[in-house]
Amino acid sequence: MYNLKDRIVVKRYAEAFWGYAKNTIGPEGCLKDLRNLRAIMRDNPEFKQFLDNLDMTYSEKSNFIDKVLGGDFSKEIKQFLKLLLEKERVDKLTDIIEYLRVIYSHEGEAEVLLKTSYALDVDLIKKIEVGLEHKFKKKFRFYIDLDGSLLGGVQVIIGNTVIDGSIRRRLDELKEKLKLIRIN
Repeated sequence: MYNLKDRIVVKRYAEAFWGYAKNTIGPEGCLKDLRNLRAIMRDNPEFKQFLDNLDMTYSEKSNFIDKVLGGDFSKEIKQFLKLLLEKERVDKLTDIIEYLRVIYSHEGEAEVLLKTSYALDVDLIKKIEVGLEHKFKKKFRFYIDLDGSLLGGVQVIIGNTVIDGSIRRRLDELKEKLKLIRIN
């Protein structure tokens, strides 16, 4: 989000969708669809490029949404995407999804994304959960993202907060410390 007008647009669309969807498909269904949509956009940049393509008609894009999202997504999320297309607000979709995650975290359980290069042991996840619940005084719902680009360690992402316990960060810190050492 870059300016006040964009923030107002994102807030308006996000809150309107949340108010509607939480009463029809429920908060869990809404969040599940948004999480899956975010994954599609992250893993398939062509999806967003197609939606942004000015040479395609609204009808073609609408049919594309129905085909690609099919029965895996609620009709509410498909209608919302089509509304964004119609109002030429698809460029705000990523910001709207992020805003909705923040709304959800304030209303109930917060989402925690654990990024790691390897599968985590259930006991370790439980320890992380207990520690976070104690620190933040809140219940969390955990999602694991296996990320091969991490050398090791774990990144914990809660809304806008990132707790970076990755080896890459530790190596970067070590590199900075070594730069400060004078060699005679």
